[in-house]
Amino acid sequence: MCTRISALWLCGIFSCGSWTLFSNHIFVSGRVKRSCDFAVGGFICTMLGYWFYCRYNLAKHRIRQRMLKEGMRNKILFEGSSFDPEKKQTDSERSNS
Repeated sequence: MCTRISALWLCGIFSCGSWTLFSNHIFVSGRVKRSCDFAVGGFICTMLGYWFYCRYNLAKHRIRQRMLKEGMRNKILFEGSSFDPEKKQTDSERSNS
């Protein structure tokens, strides 16, 4: 998922930045091959950076989703039983009053 998004997004937006880097480097140095290498290198570095960022956020989202799913499952299992933590809190609050 992240590979497709980063490739499509970067082809559309950052290809302009790579083209600018390419044309500026040609203007300054006059070397076409080296300018091409700079443009492609910039494009690849940006694409990999966005890919790592996307994978990191996807992993965080999956962890949060797993925790929420487990919490909901525990709530369904323990609601109304003697193992319910909320029931224990209300019982202890009643005895303290």
